[in-house]
Amino acid sequence: MGSTTSKADKITAHDRAVLDLKVQRDKLKQYNKRLDLVIAKELNLAKTHLAKGDKKRALLALRRKKFQEGLLEKTQLQMSNLDELTFSIEQALVEKQVFEGLTAGNQVLKELHKEMSLSDVEKLMDETAESIAYQNEIDEILSTRLSVAEEEDIERELDEMAAQEINDKLPNVPASLGRERVTEAQRDLEEQEEQAQSERSAPKKSSNKNSRLMNEPMLA
Repeated sequence: MGSTTSKADKITAHDRAVLDLKVQRDKLKQYNKRLDLVIAKELNLAKTHLAKGDKKRALLALRRKKFQEGLLEKTQLQMSNLDELTFSIEQALVEKQVFEGLTAGNQVLKELHKEMSLSDVEKLMDETAESIAYQNEIDEILSTRLSVAEEEDIERELDEMAAQEINDKLPNVPASLGRERVTEAQRDLEEQEEQAQSERSAPKKSSNKNSRLMNEPMLA
C-alpha cells in the first residue's frame, strides 16, 4: 500500500498530460491501420465489380474508398500534431529541470559567498603576507648571527651526516674481510704496474740491439 502511494505521488500533472497524449497517439495509429484495411478492401471490391461489368457498384466502392482516404489523412495530421505537442511538453519539462538545477546551484553559490566574504579573503591574504615577512626576518637574523667558523662547522656536520647516510645504506662487511680485499687490490695494482713497466722496457732493448747491428762493419 505504502509503495503504491509513493509511486503515485511521484507522478505529476505534466507526466499525466504527456501520458494521455501518447495514449491518444497510439489509438490513432490503430485507427489508421483499420482505415488502411478498409481502403484496401474497397479497392478490391471496385476491381471485382468492374471485372463483372457492374460499373455502378465499382463506382460506389471507389467513393467509399475515397471517403476512407480522407479520414486517413485527417488522422495522420492529428497524429503529427500530437507528436509535436508531446515533444514540446517533454522539451519544456527538461528546460524546467535545468532551470531548477541552475537556481539551486546559484543559491548554494550565494550562501558560500556569504560564508567567505571578500573582506575575509583580503584579511587572510594580508595576514599570510605578514607571516611570510616575519619568517623572512627571523631567517635573516639567524643567518647574520652565525660566524664564519660556525658556518663551516655546520657545513662539515652536514657533509658528515650525508656520508653517514650513504654508509648506512651500504651492506655490512666484516673488518677482516675488508682489509683482505684492500690488500688483494693493492697487490693486483702492483703486479699491473710491474707488467706495464716490463712492456715499456722491452721495445727499448730490441731497438738497442738493432742499432748495434747497424753500427757493426759488414763483411766483404
